[in-house]
Amino acid sequence: MKNNLWAVVVLATGVLGFFVGWNISVGTGVEPGFFEAPEAGGYGAGAEGAAAPEGVSDEMQQYYQELSETE
Repeated sequence: MKNNLWAVVVLATGVLGFFVGWNISVGTGVEPGFFEAPEAGGYGAGAEGAAAPEGVSDEMQQYYQELSETE
């Protein structure tokens, strides 16, 4: 009988944890366009021709461009 009780407790905890995680995930979500923004070459976007993310000044963009050319 003890094994059956533990099985029910583990199963109930797993189901409850799943639904709590689901609810948190639905509530937070991912910002639209997050996966489409090519901010780094590691995400499948090439360095050439990539637009700088919003908020990066032309001066900083030139600085980073020079860093990538020195190697």
